[in-house]
Amino acid sequence: MRRRLILQFAAPVLAITVAILVSSLLLLATHNSPADVFSVILTKGISKVYLVDTVNRAAPYYISGVAVAIGFKMNLFNIGTEGQYKLGALIAAWAGAAVSLPAPLHIGFIMLVAMLTGAAWASIPGVLKATRGVSEVISSIMLNGIALGLGAFLLGRWLRMPPTSGFTVGTRIIDQSGRLPTLNNALGTFGLDIPSATRVQSYILVAALVGIVYYVTIWRTRFGYDLRATGSNPEAAEASGVGAKRMIISAMLFSGAIAGLVGLNNVMGQAGRYTDVSVVNGIGFTGIAIALLGRNHPVGIAFGAMLWAFMDAVQAPLSNANLPQQITSILQGVTVLSVVIAYEVVRRVGTRQEAAGLRRDAAGAAPPPPASVAEVAPA
Repeated sequence: MRRRLILQFAAPVLAITVAILVSSLLLLATHNSPADVFSVILTKGISKVYLVDTVNRAAPYYISGVAVAIGFKMNLFNIGTEGQYKLGALIAAWAGAAVSLPAPLHIGFIMLVAMLTGAAWASIPGVLKATRGVSEVISSIMLNGIALGLGAFLLGRWLRMPPTSGFTVGTRIIDQSGRLPTLNNALGTFGLDIPSATRVQSYILVAALVGIVYYVTIWRTRFGYDLRATGSNPEAAEASGVGAKRMIISAMLFSGAIAGLVGLNNVMGQAGRYTDVSVVNGIGFTGIAIALLGRNHPVGIAFGAMLWAFMDAVQAPLSNANLPQQITSILQGVTVLSVVIAYEVVRRVGTRQEAAGLRRDAAGAAPPPPASVAEVAPA
């Protein structure tokens, strides 16, 4: 048990160490001081303003990572989360602005519409995979482009707010009953002084709920067991009575439903509607890296999302200090690459240690006693 824990912690520590070394070499090659850069990251980056920014950025990253991890657990690569959350946010914002409900019901309604939209869009590659054997990688990435084009068409033709003096194209404004409140006042009651210019989004609670649902569903239900079994060995799962095709479609629906929630942090926050500015691009692809960083575990994905969000947040203080903010992107990329390599190295080391232990056990076992031969009287 102790050896296994050491191996589990060795991979991320090794990956982060390699990322820091590579980034330091690149900084030296470009005549920048690694000490100055990491000093800003470790001092300015942990100030309250940038920590709040980190938490706010981490919530959609985490949900995106969970959506991708669900597919990974089924041995599926749902690379279409980008289109799923963009389309989900658009339809949910339009539907949320079209109704007037009490606050809890209004918030739940918007999230439900986003989840249904994401699941419906993800069902297309799922059905194609289950019925026709079409690679979900190809179909889902093609559907990303279709979703973005379809969303732009729907927004420009039917779902947009009537033109006003502004130039931003977006849906109608959602009522306050459909907005998620800030956590500033709640945190203030616990003695946490949040700067007045910052806003802690309560969407982090939605991300936490998603993590709990993910853990319970995948590791504590029959559905999750069937999903993991089918992903590990489809033939064995089929022989035990689990429908592989049904599980493919179910996994894609589950993944798409979670992906539909990714873009709602600003739609249900200060922006209050869908625009190209309120819904950030690229979170779906970032979720792939975060799922890899977290090894598809809810706690690991949380650490990966926080690390990624922190690297995004510290770009501002680096730029203010006239230091290359691009180093954070290099750190992110090198960390992902290092994690993949480090976990493979750790896996091989663990396999060799287990094999060596089995050989030692086999060598130390006492030889079996010789078989007794009964004497036979001569005829």
